[in-house]
Amino acid sequence: MQSPIQVKTGSGALVPALICTMSQEHLLQIEAIWQGILLTLQEPDKAWNWSYKLRLATNEDRFEAYVVEIDGLAQGVILIETQWHRSQIDRSTRPRLVYVEYLSTAPWNRRGIEDSPDYVGIGRALMGFSRRRSAELGYDGRVGLHALPTAEGFYYRLPMPNYGPDPEKDGLVYFEYSPL
Repeated sequence: MQSPIQVKTGSGALVPALICTMSQEHLLQIEAIWQGILLTLQEPDKAWNWSYKLRLATNEDRFEAYVVEIDGLAQGVILIETQWHRSQIDRSTRPRLVYVEYLSTAPWNRRGIEDSPDYVGIGRALMGFSRRRSAELGYDGRVGLHALPTAEGFYYRLPMPNYGPDPEKDGLVYFEYSPL
């Protein structure tokens, strides 16, 4: 799957990009380039095992992994689950939703690391893609996730409604988009 998009550079120029299915090449880039930087900087996602996540997406129909790619380089990555999760806000019918298991951007695209990121809006583009994927699956754009404490501000800025800490997920705050 490939979806052409445009993203902004740190200086505000628009550049072409692709949201595409994560490949072995993308995994190698994440492991060889991103993870050492994330580990050195002690980022919360420093130990995420993207090899395992790619295997899930390759071997289990309910998982899908995508990247934002610019000039052949992965700039952001997302793992979604598409079959087992249901809305936590619509308790009467509990409709299905796309659940964001993991979302990460390349270290050079993070404002907390770079004063002027190489590209901005990578995470936003992946979240927008997850809503479109939800609509394609007949889930009306519903998307849910539990946010790391350091990422809560990002989801507030989307804006994505916050439904409070979830005691079943170590108190992580649950966010969920309503139908489109």
